[in-house]
Order: sequence, then C-alpha cells, then structure tokens
Amino acid sequence: MRIALVCPYAWDAPGGVQVHVRQLARHLERRNHRTLVIAPAFSSPSPGTVSSGTVIIGRPVRLPYNGSVAPVSPDPRTARRISAALRSFAPDVVHVHEPFAPSTSLYASLVARAPVVGTFHAYAARSRALAALSPILRLIWNRLAVRLAVSRAAASFVSRYFRGAVRVVPNGVDVELFASARAASLPPGRALLFVNRLEPRKGFRVATEAFELLAGRYPDVLLVVAGDGAERVLVAGLPEGAKGRVILLGSVPHEDLPPYHAAAELFLAPATGRESFGIVLVEAMAAGLPVVASDIPGYREVVRDGVEALLVPPEDAPALAAALGRILDDQELAASLGAAGRMRAERYRWEAVAADVESAYREAIERGARGAR
Repeated sequence: MRIALVCPYAWDAPGGVQVHVRQLARHLERRNHRTLVIAPAFSSPSPGTVSSGTVIIGRPVRLPYNGSVAPVSPDPRTARRISAALRSFAPDVVHVHEPFAPSTSLYASLVARAPVVGTFHAYAARSRALAALSPILRLIWNRLAVRLAVSRAAASFVSRYFRGAVRVVPNGVDVELFASARAASLPPGRALLFVNRLEPRKGFRVATEAFELLAGRYPDVLLVVAGDGAERVLVAGLPEGAKGRVILLGSVPHEDLPPYHAAAELFLAPATGRESFGIVLVEAMAAGLPVVASDIPGYREVVRDGVEALLVPPEDAPALAAALGRILDDQELAASLGAAGRMRAERYRWEAVAADVESAYREAIERGARGAR
C-alpha cells in the first residue's frame, strides 16, 4: 500500500504523537508499504521531494490546549500544498492523527481523495471548544472511513461529542530498543527517572516535591530528568542536599532515551491528568523498570496497580514519595513489578500494533471502493 501519514504537530518538536507517527512510518516501511509523512516544522525544511519520505508543510504556532501547548499550523493556505503533496504521492489511504487539531491533519482530511483513517490521541474530562465546534467538526468526522483511538479513554472522550464507532488501537513501542540498551554513564547512586516535558500537566512539580521528601532519607538517590520546559526552574528551589542530586539532561531525542532507562532503578510518572495513554510507562516497562505513576484514566489502561506499577493519587507528593520509598526499600517488590512490566510491554510491540493499523487501512480502502461502486 501507499500510505500518507499526517501529523498536526511540529515535526521538530518533542511529543508523543510525533514519535508515534515516526515509528509507525518506519514499521510500515518494514512491512513493505510505502509511506509519506506530512507535518509542519519550526525549522526550514531541507530541499527535497515527495520521494524523500517526509514533506514539511506549514510553520507552527504554539497554542494552549488541554493543559499543554500544541505546536500546530492553523494557516488555511497550507491546504493547497497538502492537496498537491497528496496528489503527487497518490496514496491508497490517508492516515491523519488528531484530525480535529487546527493544523495539517484537519486540512488533509478535507482535501484527501483517498479514503481517510483518523487516530484520536487526546483525552480530557471535558472540552468546551470541542462541544462548541462539534457542528463544524462533524464534517471532518464524517470524512473518516475508519476512526481509531489510542485508548479507551481517548475513544470515550471523542465519543461524547460524535456518534459512530471508534476502534482502540494502542500506541506501539520498540520494545527491543528499551529492553537491550546499554546503560548510560551516571553519577553513583540509585537513579529515579522522569521522562517528559517539564510542565504542570506532566507533574514535574510533584516529582521535585517528592524527591525533596526522599532526599534526606535516601542519600544515594538521584533524580534524572529527560525533558525540558518552563518548570525546570523548580530545581533551583530545592534544598542544597537535594538540588545537587538532580541531573537535568534537557530535551533528549527519543532514540537516545533507552540508555538512561537502562541506568535507572525506578521510573516515575506523576502526570496530573489529561493523559490518554502512558507511552512513557510502556517504554519503562520494556526496560524492566518498576513504575510509580498517577492513578489517572489513561495510565490505568496501561498498568495495573500492584502488578506492574504502584498507582498514587495525582498531585500528591507525599503519596508519590511513599510509593517510591516502598520500592526502594523492597527489592522483591521492585523485581516483581519490573518482571511483570516486561511481560505487559509485549502487548504493545509495534509488530502487533502495525498489523492492527493495516487492518484499518484495508477496511477504509474497501469502504471507499464500495462507495465508488
């Protein structure tokens, strides 16, 4: 098949959707399909053609959305360039991610001549914008031959505003990449690993407060932070004894993360909510790390409390510190959580996920053929 994958977020910015699209394209190519990725980017694209595999269309702007900031390209003039890229590539199917985001995916849904598959990644308790714009967005919804969501949480979110079947196909993970990595070089100590943007939604403040509570009791514990954002300044407010044991790596390319997982002893994910799927949890489990995470809908679908992870109330630093301390004090518990996590991660291998996505493509193409007849 010839498959066009459309990402609404800046291709050169960190984000789970970008990682998902990039890895999906790679695994579809391995399965003998030909792919084209269309996405906006902050940097000027290098000279290239459609055959290069990625076409950059649109300059993003940062818009607040769902407790975070989305780097999208809302300029409607890009629709013409997207249409031209699709005509040149002539895909059998167009796979748009977050089709309601005011960016490339929305425009691709409107101009595509091939059947369109849409994947919904977002989750929130409610959305006033989606409720208000649903009469307009129904045009996009009806253009989707097959609708996918990365979790039951994401499916239930979009289904509140639109009628129609939504199939759950989770995010995929390159399990071997995390399972077989060689450990990065870190200062001596037991490393707690945090991987995410440093913003309120991801719970970095909760992580630093919990680490402050742990630091006095565990003088050998480090907090290793892979990510960047405005909340990095919180580290400066920690007491000297704790501040010196926080290692800020900055924004780390996704393919460079596994060595830090291999060097860590524990993974913490204290997101405050609005997470549709815990891809960072699956990657940690693939590396065999015991996990402490917030007890929120998207995370509960990925890990089970007391089996692969300890789940704690969101925004509760003392509870997070207590759960981390419990695992640090109990090597049998740490080993049990880690072993169960490795087994759990297997269900998210890209080999299985890509096969499910292929099935959605075939269904969309068949529906398109029936419609043409």
